[in-house]
Amino acid sequence: MPYLKSICITSAVLAFIGAAGSAAFAQQTETGKITRIDRTSNTIVILQTQSGTVGAAGGGATKQFKVQGNSLENLHAGDQVNYSATSAGDITKIEKKK
Repeated sequence: MPYLKSICITSAVLAFIGAAGSAAFAQQTETGKITRIDRTSNTIVILQTQSGTVGAAGGGATKQFKVQGNSLENLHAGDQVNYSATSAGDITKIEKKK
């Protein structure tokens, strides 16, 4: 019986790790407007598009993100973008809206 108990515990731990890992990779695409780009530190500030009722009071939040690689080359302040980011604040995908 101790063998069976250890298999159950191991299975439960692996299931938890798998669920946590897949949640970390589940990223939602957001939209926003670039308000500032710092090419020396590879950071970008985006005014996030407010979701919800049209005409609701207040605007979206601004948030600073770290961008890897040369993704900032064709982007400028004022550009509307679609992007995905990690909860740690790293952009994983960014593209200018057409």
